[in-house]
Amino acid sequence: MNQETTIITENSIIEIGEAIILTLCLLRCLQYSVQSRVLQGRYFWLASVLVFFSVIRRELSYLSDLLVPEDFMLIGHSYDWWEDRILLVIIVAMLILLVRARRYFWTVLKNIPKSLYLGVAVLAVLQYMGENAIIFPHEFGEVVEETSENIIYMIALIYLWQFKLSIFENLPSSQKKFTVLNQQ
Repeated sequence: MNQETTIITENSIIEIGEAIILTLCLLRCLQYSVQSRVLQGRYFWLASVLVFFSVIRRELSYLSDLLVPEDFMLIGHSYDWWEDRILLVIIVAMLILLVRARRYFWTVLKNIPKSLYLGVAVLAVLQYMGENAIIFPHEFGEVVEETSENIIYMIALIYLWQFKLSIFENLPSSQKKFTVLNQQ
């Protein structure tokens, strides 16, 4: 059992798989941001790229401990200080983009099946319970946490891959709300 669970625990090889799934999600959002004919859509998809970048960074956070020396300093500040400042800039940029794309964002949210919300919410609760060893023993909790995260990331990837940008942006309800960019 120990050898099996070391593959599916935090800071293990499973994190690389999660990062690959998240990178595919990020690339799909980047593709949509380029393809979108709607200004608010570009803002939304760029914000999504930043969200996935932040999640990838969180999933691979252990790499900085391995790759960055403890005494790293740049212009008088530690790596952690710089990391916090860069993440703050990313979060602020993401929020600004989402505010600018709020109608598009709301329309996307309204078009997601309610059962998908329920499934992801259940998985998020399981992930939290596994991470904090609630009900589950610590070692098995890590397996539950990582498995739940993987399923959530796979759901996101499948949804993004099945999402039809051109159909969504041409819905009659969408056309009145959005600023269409000039075709070139």
